[in-house]
Amino acid sequence: MQDTILAIAGKPGLYRLVSQGRGMLIVETVSPDKKRLPAGARDRVTSLNDVSMYTNEDDKPLMEIFQAISEKEGGKTTSIDYKKASKAELAEFMAAVLPDYDRDRVHDSDIKKLIQWYNILVNGGYTQFVEKEEQTEA
Repeated sequence: MQDTILAIAGKPGLYRLVSQGRGMLIVETVSPDKKRLPAGARDRVTSLNDVSMYTNEDDKPLMEIFQAISEKEGGKTTSIDYKKASKAELAEFMAAVLPDYDRDRVHDSDIKKLIQWYNILVNGGYTQFVEKEEQTEA
């Protein structure tokens, strides 16, 4: 699952990789409408598997953080509204999910994007973010 979920700079939401063509990707929105569109060579496409978050020790992969949020929220969307949350509420939420996150390098906008992406994935039917064997190792 991790390799096929993509973020495209300048386009809202998350996308699932459908196929690859010459110099372009065919992606589908994770939202219920499943709209397909091409992502060209000029689009900055990032796999969520390649994204990590700063901690006080090593960087933590985004999928592991999504799994921690899923366990905290019981597999449902987050109880916090990222659009209306205060700085303190965002920091408290992040500390509950990832206690050793780097408070200097992880900004409020990063936490909001994390919550937004998690909610998009859960609404799109994704509930398992880390493979079972990876979970037991961690």
